Amino acid sequence: MSLRAAVSSETRAAWQSQATSKRVLGSELRLLRSLRSLAMTHNRNMANKQYCIYILTNSRRTVLYTGVTNNLERRFSEHKSKLGSAFTKKYNVDQLVYYECGDDINTAIAREKQIKAGSRQDKIDLINNMNSEWKDLSKEFLQ
Repeated sequence: MSLRAAVSSETRAAWQSQATSKRVLGSELRLLRSLRSLAMTHNRNMANKQYCIYILTNSRRTVLYTGVTNNLERRFSEHKSKLGSAFTKKYNVDQLVYYECGDDINTAIAREKQIKAGSRQDKIDLINNMNSEWKDLSKEFLQ
């Protein structure tokens, strides 16, 4: 009598079930490792992110626009090419006169709200402290 014939069908089913369980567990373990690796990569990328609050104006300096972004160069290019907000397009706001950057989005959003809530004079004072000549600062990083 062969070994296969000697082993009951219930025992064979149990062995197959165990083998299947091991394959499933192996697949789940590989998936968990992949997810952990992805999470670590995401955390590293998040740690490298910079969030910038910025103020734009028009050529006559009569309009001020405050915004926040995770990519100042890209966002400014959007404003410059009139792909930014409808407000900046309508009022020709395309000169970067102030910016500050940090690594926490919540802090950046809170700071943007703080600046927006301030008076026009508060914004002018902020700009004058950093950029008294009101030069277009985009030329510093947009080469």
